[in-house]
Amino acid sequence: MRYQLDLTLRQVEGALVRIVGTTERRGFQPIHVEGQADGADQWNLRMTVEGQREPEGLKHQLEKLYDCLSVKVQPCA
Repeated sequence: MRYQLDLTLRQVEGALVRIVGTTERRGFQPIHVEGQADGADQWNLRMTVEGQREPEGLKHQLEKLYDCLSVKVQPCA
């Protein structure tokens, strides 16, 4: 099943690598990543992932990362 993640990240070195790495370790494959800077200190990131697991575990793990300020998960249509 595919899910769309809307994330707000701190604009720090390695943030994207940590997000993608956590996503893959939780059993999800990133399909599409798109983002833009929101001011000087934040990124808005939209990522589409695919996986057989429930997305709540992924959301919980991403929220634990220092770089991640917010996470919203919704199924893709």
